[in-house]
Amino acid sequence: MPISFRIGSRGSPLALTQARMVRAALVEAHGWAEDGIEIVPIKTSGDRIQDRALADVGGKALWTKELDRALIDGEIDCAVHSMKDVETVRPGAIAIAAMLPRADVRDRLLGVDTLDALKPGAVIGTSSPRRSAQLRRLRPDIRITLFRGNVDTRLSRLNLGEADATLLAAAGLDRLGRPGLGAPVAVETMLPAPAQGAVGVETLSANQAALAALAAIDHGDTHRCVLAERALLAALAADCRSPVAALATIEGDAIRLRAEILSPDGREHQAGEALVRDLADATALGRALLARASPTLAALFGG
Repeated sequence: MPISFRIGSRGSPLALTQARMVRAALVEAHGWAEDGIEIVPIKTSGDRIQDRALADVGGKALWTKELDRALIDGEIDCAVHSMKDVETVRPGAIAIAAMLPRADVRDRLLGVDTLDALKPGAVIGTSSPRRSAQLRRLRPDIRITLFRGNVDTRLSRLNLGEADATLLAAAGLDRLGRPGLGAPVAVETMLPAPAQGAVGVETLSANQAALAALAAIDHGDTHRCVLAERALLAALAADCRSPVAALATIEGDAIRLRAEILSPDGREHQAGEALVRDLADATALGRALLARASPTLAALFGG
């Protein structure tokens, strides 16, 4: 049958899995034929550049700019993203139209069962400033080596002995059919990245038909929580170099938002939480963290 809706996605196995999740949700919500929804893989700069940290080569825009161009040029009707990879400030022409129900927000530790089990001076593979700072705060003796690439690439490097352990998002492992891989790390030990575990769908702000179609698959509680975490990021003026963690959870008719900011070596740390009834409360929490931070720590953010 003719293609009636086009979903843009990065070409990694995880990204394509998430695009198929969006397609399945649209089929269920609207009764559309699956073969009328095309998944359009788009190669992003972030997929091509694997040997340097994102902060050194353009930040989170490396995951989004090619998909943004495809949206604006009319090549796709929507774009699917891991929301933790989406820049805080987005083009006005593009809207976050929907989010799927959030998955497990935790990190999983691979290589050892617990952080305490790491040998003295252990090498941890990660490209995340947040994970690096949290690990160094918990275990100042460890060393960090850069791990980039998809899940299989990182697992291969771990198996080759390039590191003693690594951390991956539980949600990604679960979506790839590996729910038993690695040991979950409690959020009380390592608060996750803002928007971790959330899949978002963007479309053009002016595309009313796509906005209406995607609204039917939006999970309201996930959307509210992720927007609160992103409002905190905006208040911090955080970028991909900024070690920041946040988690919002529904609490009655409000949202409980926990957050922390750290120095890269983990020695400086500010944490706080707030009951969020509107996004101004999330903004206020971010500003409070900066107000309590040292000038050195604040300089990594908006201070």
